[in-house]
Amino acid sequence: MDVNGKLTDTTVLVVDDAEASRYAMGTLLRRAGHKVVPVASGGEALAELDVRLRKGIMPDVALIDVHLPDMSGFELCRRFKERPHTAGLPVVHFSAAALAPEGRCSGLDSGAEAYLTVPAEPEEIEAAVRAAVRAARLRADDQALVRRLKLLSETIVGIQAARSLRELATAAADGTARLLGCPAAVFVLDQDDKLYRGLCRERSVFPAPDEGAHRTVAGLLRRLTRGQVGLQLTTVPAPLWPAGFFRPGVQHDARLALVVTQDGRSPVCLAVPTRGLRRANPEGEALLAQLAQAAALAAEPLLMYQVERHVALTLQHSFLPQPHRLPELPGIDLAVRYVPASQQTEIGGDFYAAIRVHDGVLVAVGDVVGHSLDAATVMVEIRHALRAYCVEESDPAVLAERLDRMLVHYHAETTATVCLVHIDPATGRARIANAGHIPPLILRDTGDAEYVKAAGPLLGVGLSHPPPVELFLEPTDRLLMVTDGLIETRGTDLTASMEHLRAAAVGALPGLDALCDTLLASFGHDREDDIAMLALQLKDLGN
Repeated sequence: MDVNGKLTDTTVLVVDDAEASRYAMGTLLRRAGHKVVPVASGGEALAELDVRLRKGIMPDVALIDVHLPDMSGFELCRRFKERPHTAGLPVVHFSAAALAPEGRCSGLDSGAEAYLTVPAEPEEIEAAVRAAVRAARLRADDQALVRRLKLLSETIVGIQAARSLRELATAAADGTARLLGCPAAVFVLDQDDKLYRGLCRERSVFPAPDEGAHRTVAGLLRRLTRGQVGLQLTTVPAPLWPAGFFRPGVQHDARLALVVTQDGRSPVCLAVPTRGLRRANPEGEALLAQLAQAAALAAEPLLMYQVERHVALTLQHSFLPQPHRLPELPGIDLAVRYVPASQQTEIGGDFYAAIRVHDGVLVAVGDVVGHSLDAATVMVEIRHALRAYCVEESDPAVLAERLDRMLVHYHAETTATVCLVHIDPATGRARIANAGHIPPLILRDTGDAEYVKAAGPLLGVGLSHPPPVELFLEPTDRLLMVTDGLIETRGTDLTASMEHLRAAAVGALPGLDALCDTLLASFGHDREDDIAMLALQLKDLGN
């Protein structure tokens, strides 16, 4: 556009089978500052557009004679509009022969922007070209804006739906790359200086930079955001920004959008190459800033959850005896396992206990309903209460009643499941009380396995509990107790999952550790709930 507001340096495709007319039209347009591509037929026009499409140098407007030798100008226009890559090309029809109104309407119906009767004044031709190009550019700008807003909305939804900091960083990087049309990397540095990185889809198929590059980025983020409040846009030159985050092995200056979470402890950074950002649309920096702020807002609850999850895990590990610290239980061999839920899932209240009582051994496996720090805290209270009650009482049904009353009194909104087994190692007599939990599985040396038919109400609902179920264990028997986190899968019936567990247990090698490890290998990958497991066997005192 020149200083007078006129469009210049536009390319006009002139389609006219009359050579003299093509020459005259071309001369007029060149004098007005346009480039002209003259062709003599509709077929030549389509071929010319195909060539230019491959080179990425499409014309800005087409002036098409209505009467062409191989097809009408209206048909040629219709073909332009039917092809996705030429649909946006504005068309102005012209004709030296007078057309009835319905003929001119056919041109508009085929998608043309205007109609000229020639010969016409140069100013009129130039005005028609100018109006068609401006209208097309406005439409293209509007369409680009709609696409950007749609992509921005999709990206923010993806960021907000992320269940982990790594998922968030990846969603933000991919959305930034699609919006700006250049590679992108996103980083979140948590309170413990652990760096979570996301690369756009195009870049993530190649190996990421090494740990040294990540340490460099972490140090940069800490220095750049020290004392920062709000959004900061800054450029880090290539010697200071590690190579490879945008393209493998290539150094780039990096344009960073930095936001610190509200607690001031965790920087969130969106990074793109400055060269790529300059090539992006004029709103590129504003989009980068918007996405950085959206990512920081979405990161805050994930960071808070991470802290809570760490506290809950610390509680679990502090109060659950580890395998190497299990108490010495007379006449009983014992194996235990505890596996926290996957990183994307909250820690629950799964627990196990093994307690020496005055007349034998009491073991328990339970699960506080819910997934949160509260569930882990209630789990600790139940374990402490159980140990305290066992000082004077070992009947598992009585213990279940007391735990139920404690939960109703102190945590009226909370429920839990637990299976309690009292064993006399001298006789093998086992008494089992089950409060809403998966019943124990008994594995015989004959290769058979069956669940104990013991059932009772959940803890925390205030209902009475039935007497314990009694059975006798042989030294060759193995008793297995698990929480439902091992086998429960959304959409799958629990009864079917229990049968799968029974079959897998039967196929395990002899020994308690082999049994636990086999079941974890079969079921324990990326579970949505914690897993607590306890297996025991009477010691063969005859050997």
